[in-house]
Amino acid sequence: MLAFAACSATQPVSGSMEDGSEALSGTSMMNGDRTGTLIIQSDKGLLCTGRWSYISEHVSRGVFNCNNGKSGPFEFNGVGPRGSGAGRVATGASFSHTADQPR
Repeated sequence: MLAFAACSATQPVSGSMEDGSEALSGTSMMNGDRTGTLIIQSDKGLLCTGRWSYISEHVSRGVFNCNNGKSGPFEFNGVGPRGSGAGRVATGASFSHTADQPR
């Protein structure tokens, strides 16, 4: 019997609300099946987690749920371990984020 481990990677993520009101940091964890989890936290205590999956070779989409009860969609465009994305949390709070090399 052969056993295979799924490949996974964790990348640091940084960004900000589009209006500049909050800085964001966190991680994006990718599973071997081209799905993953994005976790971001703002410098003012907002914490959002979301599951995502690739919809094409370089684009992934997901939905956040935040500790303030709000939720919203996000998208990431990247090649390899780097890329950028944007999202919106419920009532119009938009944000952007970038991912760096895997840890």
